[in-house]
Amino acid sequence: MHIEPTPEAGAAFFGNPPSGPIVMLNLLRFREIADYSEHADLAPDSPISGQQAYERYAEHTMPFLLEAGGTLLFRGSASCYLIGPTDERWDQVLAVRYESAAVFLTFATNTAYLAGLGHRTAALEDSRLLPMSPAAA
Repeated sequence: MHIEPTPEAGAAFFGNPPSGPIVMLNLLRFREIADYSEHADLAPDSPISGQQAYERYAEHTMPFLLEAGGTLLFRGSASCYLIGPTDERWDQVLAVRYESAAVFLTFATNTAYLAGLGHRTAALEDSRLLPMSPAAA
C-alpha cells in the first residue's frame, strides 16, 4: 500500500527537482468503505465509500490547487490495462500540472490544505504519484 511519499522519495524529488513545469500522474484505488480511524475529526456521521471520501478530499483541495497555480488536466475512471499487469487495477486517474516543483511544494505544504488530507487517507486503498516533465525536444 502506497498512500504518502516516503522521506527518501521526497528527498530524492525535492533534492534534485526537475526544472520547468511538471505534471503529477495520480493512480488511485479506493477502499470499499472509507477508513477514518486515523482522522476521526473528519469522519462523517455514517460510513461512506472510499470514492465518496475522495470526493470530499477533491472538494476541499481544489481551491488550494487553484490558488497555488495548479491545473487539473484530466480526471477520469480507469479500467483494465491494455498493456500492463492483469492483477493491478486503478479506479481513477488524475493528471495535475504545476509550473514547477516549487509550486507543487507550496501547494502540498499549505496548512489549510493539509487539514483535509485525512479524507484522501481514508479514501485510498493504494495509490501512485508519478511526477512527469516535458521531454527535451
